[in-house]
This record gives sequence, C-alpha cells and structure tokens, in this order.
Amino acid sequence: MGDNAIKVKNNRALLISKYNLPCEPKYLEQIHSNICLQASSDDCVGDAVVTQEKGVVCAVMTADCLPIFACNQSGTQVGVAHAGWKGIVNGVIESFIQQFESNDLLVHFGPAISPAAFEVGADVYQQFIDKDTKLDQAFIAKGSKYQLDIYQAARIILNDLGVQSISGGDECTYTQKDKYFSYRRDGAQSGRMAHLIWIE
Repeated sequence: MGDNAIKVKNNRALLISKYNLPCEPKYLEQIHSNICLQASSDDCVGDAVVTQEKGVVCAVMTADCLPIFACNQSGTQVGVAHAGWKGIVNGVIESFIQQFESNDLLVHFGPAISPAAFEVGADVYQQFIDKDTKLDQAFIAKGSKYQLDIYQAARIILNDLGVQSISGGDECTYTQKDKYFSYRRDGAQSGRMAHLIWIE
C-alpha cells in the first residue's frame, strides 16, 4: 500500500537470492479474511496458503499480526497463515487447519505484538466473546480497554481444533524494534516481514 514498486521488487529478489529459495514465493493480497488458498491456485486474495508440492514457497506478510506456520508430522503438507485480530474473529485459523488432512500437526507462532503492547477496545473484546466465550482468557481488562494476547487466542482455537504441538509465542514486534517491523509502533510505512515455508 503506497510502497515503491521498484524497491519491493528488489527486496523480493534479494529474499530469493539470500535464502536460495526454490521459487518465487506465493504472495497474497491479504484482507483479514478466513480464506485459505492452495499455493497452486491462480487466486491470490486470502490470508493463508498451503501446499503439498515440493519446492513451492508459501508466504504471508506481517507487521504485528500473528504468522502461524504449520506442517503435518510426515512433512508432506505445509502452510502459513496471517492471523490478525480481525482474521482470527473471521475464522482464518479454522479454515487454515481444515486444509490439512490431519489435525496431528506441528505449529509454530512467528513474531507478533505482545499483550502488553496490544490494547483494544470493548468492541474488539465483544467480537471475540461472540465467537467463543473461552477467548475471554486471552484478554486482561485495563480500565475501559483490554490487553489482547493474540498468541493465547490462537492457542485456544488451535487446541479446540485438536492441535496440541505449538511452539513460539514469546516475541513482541512492538517492543523489539531492533528485530521487527511494527505497524502499531511505526504506522502504515513501517515495512513488512515475510514469513516463508516450503517442502524441500
């Protein structure tokens, strides 16, 4: 959004060369939806992508939202989801996990904003409670506002889906300025982090 197209193209080329990627990543037009795509699809509008093909790179971009990586135990299916609070309310985690043939998955949380830095209003809290009252456990009341633990919200939903093996969830994009971009800290021009997964 408003990025210099040449710089974006150069940065994406650098990413491919630096990490010796097997192909150009499948980038999405992310809309905070519950849409999960197959990497082979011609469609690019969605917030999660999965593949069973070797050498196909799935990607999402974030700058505070939660990137969720997943693979099955045998390593024959992988994917990554972009789970901001809107996407979580809209069901992106459920649609992402349902694309896998088994719920016996390994899941890893990439860096997202921590609850100490993520203050939301009562309207956001209510949307989570309307989705599932158990999600109350992901909030701490702070006056008329709430601190949202997006990692905990995702964990609750994943556990309900039968996913137990979850790692990560201890980083903060907002406070760890030396490591991460943060939309909430730096605004719309903060930059974005690419989260990639593929089968070798």
